[in-house]
Amino acid sequence: MSINQQRIAHFEADLRSAFQVAKLAIDDESHLHAGHAGAASGGGHFKLTIVAPEFEGMNKVARHRAIYAALNQHFPEAIHALTILAFTPSESTN
Repeated sequence: MSINQQRIAHFEADLRSAFQVAKLAIDDESHLHAGHAGAASGGGHFKLTIVAPEFEGMNKVARHRAIYAALNQHFPEAIHALTILAFTPSESTN
């Protein structure tokens, strides 16, 4: 298991602890940023798609803040950049 796979497992555990996750996908996109200054620090680039009922009534900024709070311990050592797609179950198409 690679270091980023281990990191993803920890991210998933923290997100599942913070939210009632209906769907969760975390993709390691670090390879797309090879040579980027942030990549040199060891932190990865990840794309997160999450569906959770807690996002109901929250705007996009509030959803992102909640996710950042859940993953706070991983910044900046494990996560250098994070793309977030956060939906409620009624907004999710799959």
